[in-house]
Amino acid sequence: MAIKLTHLDDGGRAHMVDVGGKPETERIAIARGEVLMKAATLGLIRAGTVKKGDVLTVAQIAGISAAKRTSDLIPLCHPLPITHVDVTLSLDEALPGVLITATVKTTGKTGVEMEALTAVSVAALTVYDMAKAAEKTMKIQNIRLIEKHGGRSGDVVNE
Repeated sequence: MAIKLTHLDDGGRAHMVDVGGKPETERIAIARGEVLMKAATLGLIRAGTVKKGDVLTVAQIAGISAAKRTSDLIPLCHPLPITHVDVTLSLDEALPGVLITATVKTTGKTGVEMEALTAVSVAALTVYDMAKAAEKTMKIQNIRLIEKHGGRSGDVVNE
């Protein structure tokens, strides 16, 4: 059985999916990613001595803003009435680096997976931007969907 990609029409052309006939349900998505860095760079972030300022707060705000603007960035995403965005950044000595988690909620006809993934991606890019003067070898990695709830496809828990 072949898998049908929803953003391609029968002719193989990209199109925006018509969600008009779908019921509104509560939708939740959680995404996660990491920014790996040297222990010394992590120490600067922990101490709050990065020259550009408070890395974690700026990245958190950037992630929230990005979730709200996802449909402006991803061409076939529907604009959604997001009801909640939470972006958390935690310092992880084991990586070493910053662990980023985004939770996005809405009540609507389509899910918020792209919004959660976009929030994590932009928060990670912001960490890089804020700390690049100290280290240009940081790695943004492992951005993925952790969970999604609601909608026709039901719950998905990847971790």
